[in-house]
Amino acid sequence: MHNLVIRSENRSDHAAISHVIEQAFKNQQYSSHTEQYIVDALRKAEVLTLSLVAVLNQHIVGHIAISPIQISSGVQGWYGLGPVAVLPEWQLQGIGSALIQSALSQLKTMGAKGCVVLGDPNFYAEFGFKAVPELILENVPAEYFQALSFDGKFPQGTVTYHEAFNATS
Repeated sequence: MHNLVIRSENRSDHAAISHVIEQAFKNQQYSSHTEQYIVDALRKAEVLTLSLVAVLNQHIVGHIAISPIQISSGVQGWYGLGPVAVLPEWQLQGIGSALIQSALSQLKTMGAKGCVVLGDPNFYAEFGFKAVPELILENVPAEYFQALSFDGKFPQGTVTYHEAFNATS
């Protein structure tokens, strides 16, 4: 997609981002269907470390959010990837992958130590994510919770996402 642009969100993008997220998760059975509210709550709490949009022909077709996580060991510099969303008619064309690669690259540039994700293990393995038994997200099958270390070191402990992930409206 030669005319795909990935950039940081701006204020005028918020409604379009909510629309993309809502549409992307509408028919996903594993979804809580609250992903757009989570992104709004992260933004409101000022913990949306990265909020990138994929723009194609002047239209926002994808979005990715990155926010800080807490690890029970107290280690700092780790982030959570997600939600990541692409409009259904644009899925499976590399837009989500481009968003993920851009976000991970920016995290590295910022000096982050690593990133975690809850999602399809086969898909996220393509970006270097892997299940790390010492890193736990409670009430989630271990193989679906994966981590990517930028310095080769993985922390141990229980991961907690920001309270914005409990947003329902």
